[in-house]
Amino acid sequence: MKVAVTGKGGVGKTTVAAFLARCWRDLGREVIAVDADPDANLAGTLGYHGPDIAPLASLKALIQERVGGAEGWGGFLRMNPRVDDIPEQFGIVVDGIRVLVMGTIERGRSGCACPANILLREVLNHLLLTARQCVVVDMEAGVEHLGRGTAESVDAMLVVVEPGWASLQTAGRVAELAGHLGVRNVQAIANKICGGDDAAFIRAHLAGLPLLGSLPFDRELELAARAGSVSGDSPFYREVLRIAQRL
Repeated sequence: MKVAVTGKGGVGKTTVAAFLARCWRDLGREVIAVDADPDANLAGTLGYHGPDIAPLASLKALIQERVGGAEGWGGFLRMNPRVDDIPEQFGIVVDGIRVLVMGTIERGRSGCACPANILLREVLNHLLLTARQCVVVDMEAGVEHLGRGTAESVDAMLVVVEPGWASLQTAGRVAELAGHLGVRNVQAIANKICGGDDAAFIRAHLAGLPLLGSLPFDRELELAARAGSVSGDSPFYREVLRIAQRL
């Protein structure tokens, strides 16, 4: 199973991605969690408190070795570099989940052929096309940076929304972009739900997106998740577990 989690900033998509990774791990699956958001904090949300993790996009020696090219664009580039060993070599294991931090990924249709972007795209290609693990990609809002080939290989695009117009408008744009890139399975996850009115508002304004699940608002739970102390008895965890089993 390969899923990409997206949504407007602040809706809790990183928390959802982290809990989904935990639930798959608890179901006995091998999980790779990919942080593809420039504001990378997926490892911390999973409970990592070590030194800063250098994103792949910043590893100049690795990029030079695998892709080639000279500093500032020049030189011959290998468009299909070897990347199969990168998740294990450069990912860190956080509580049984392998985490890979990508760094900034240029838009898939921007025509960017810089060495760093080639490496990042090929790593995503490898994970989404050939890896046998469950893969959770915590994305920035939008989907174009996946590119058409990788986007078509995502089993599901999960758009996290909250009870507000802004996140629902973002969800509509994400769904439209996903359709252009060939992603057929786009579903919404409602987050920060405080009651029936919140759930009804979201259902009424999802513009046709199927609702996969609803997660309760729980600020204390989010803080506990960042500290790595997650209870399997919480309503939030149990609902994400149901979502993981549905997927």
